[in-house]
Amino acid sequence: MKTNQVHFILQGKGGVGKSFISAILVQYFRDRAGAVKPFDTDPVNDTLSQYKGFEAKRVNILNDDTNNIDARVFDTLMDDLFSTENVCVVDNGASTFVPLMAYLVENKAIEVLQSAGKVVYVHSVITGGQAFDDTLQGLSLMLESQNAPVVVWLNEFYGQVSRDGKTFADSALYRDYAERIRGVVRVEKGNADTFGKDMEMLGNNKLTFDEAMHSPLFGIMPRQRLKMVREALYGQLDEIGF
Repeated sequence: MKTNQVHFILQGKGGVGKSFISAILVQYFRDRAGAVKPFDTDPVNDTLSQYKGFEAKRVNILNDDTNNIDARVFDTLMDDLFSTENVCVVDNGASTFVPLMAYLVENKAIEVLQSAGKVVYVHSVITGGQAFDDTLQGLSLMLESQNAPVVVWLNEFYGQVSRDGKTFADSALYRDYAERIRGVVRVEKGNADTFGKDMEMLGNNKLTFDEAMHSPLFGIMPRQRLKMVREALYGQLDEIGF
């Protein structure tokens, strides 16, 4: 696995699992590549930086005087991305989706990273339920705006990721951008009373899978279920071949 990678998590809809995906990626690359540098740019819900084991760098992009987003702060983020050969994971909030996308496009930031030898991926999430259309629109905007390979996460915690019996793979968006979509990762909900509760506890307590294995919060069977979730997600990521 190449270590000189940058992974952006981008989606304009809030509350759909971006930080969860970021946390999975940080753990995956730490286990597979040995080292990872996480960045949290969400000014509202700084979830990733709340994981003590990650030591994520908080990137404060709000102007202290005006409380508006200061796009120039992204310059410092780019400097940090250039200064390391470790895998980088950048968690981005819904409120900063538009300005970060604008920054990436206006400054050709992804192209600059690629020209410096960085392998850049963009991750986005589609959920089932009421947010399906909004998340699909956010993915569409991201695909139209930049040219990096994309990994699509199908988050089933809010329902099946489909519309009128058609899955994402059946959509026109998938057909139009199939060559750009590097892989699809399915996040299964599982039984709400077992797998669902286990994952909820994991997220609420900001614990990694490894930490959960030694936490008194989880008994033998919850730990087994979390191992199964980790293996399912890691297996899909392995198939993508970063």
